[in-house]
Amino acid sequence: MQVFHGLPTRSLRDPVLAIGNFDGVHLGHRALFEAARAGARARGGEAVVLTFEPHPARVLAPALAPPLLTSLPRKLELLGEAGLDATIVLPFTRELAARSAGEFVEEILLAGVGARELVVGFDFTYGKKREGTVRSLRADGELRGFSLQVIPPVAIDGLVVSSTKIRELLHEGNAAGARMLLGRPYDVEGPVVRGAGRGRTIGIPTANVAAEAELLPRPGVYAGEVTLLGPGGWTRPAAINLGSNPTFRTGAGGGRLSLEAHVLDHEEDLYDRRVRVGFGAWLRGEERFPDAAALIAQIRKDILAVKASLSDNPTMKSTP
Repeated sequence: MQVFHGLPTRSLRDPVLAIGNFDGVHLGHRALFEAARAGARARGGEAVVLTFEPHPARVLAPALAPPLLTSLPRKLELLGEAGLDATIVLPFTRELAARSAGEFVEEILLAGVGARELVVGFDFTYGKKREGTVRSLRADGELRGFSLQVIPPVAIDGLVVSSTKIRELLHEGNAAGARMLLGRPYDVEGPVVRGAGRGRTIGIPTANVAAEAELLPRPGVYAGEVTLLGPGGWTRPAAINLGSNPTFRTGAGGGRLSLEAHVLDHEEDLYDRRVRVGFGAWLRGEERFPDAAALIAQIRKDILAVKASLSDNPTMKSTP
């Protein structure tokens, strides 16, 4: 997939353009991508995504901007996996936000991209003060010669898929629900750093991950997976703890949140390697145990629970 940071530097071939922020790249977004790919196949053209960086809320209402589910590099990786031909990352500025709906269509979508067909969600808005709507976009297409597909809401088990709903589920600790709407486990990335070393001394080594994420799920213990990024990478099931280690914490206060993952049946030293931690399902809340022995006993139960969850979750499988 070719990535353009700004308007394309080459002429796109009969582009079918899906437009949106696409934070999380969830199943609702993937419905737009599928429509763009189908439209491109029918035309013999290219399936293209137009997205924005930073998120428009960061520019227009920074105090109200939600935490992002995906960083730009992760979003681009997921867009590439969706089988698209190109992605346009358009810098979102106050100048862009000040363009009228008509100017956005004429200067960006037509002159800048050369779109022949547009694919948008049912609630798509554009232009100054969101004056442009699906209705005005359809009218513009009839005047200017491009077609429009409007994708209705995507619902999974009665839940409409949205980035907002996924954030709510993660705040509740409902990683399984978030996974259902995303079509994959919610994940965060970061380097493995040195921690207190308690895990190895008790025979249950953990990778301490310095998570580079705007949103972490509710603290607790999860069944999930760890992916080693880079050369020799793999994905393996893991027991994940997100919390403040209350059993070993002294004094009052909440303590600093840490992310630790015990990779099942794996002893490789991961220090200074980058990993991706995927949250598959909630196991239990964070607890303070009377002593280390009680904690070890519970961790062993957690590991058994992770192994039991593998048969219920086909996405949590080891890969070489």
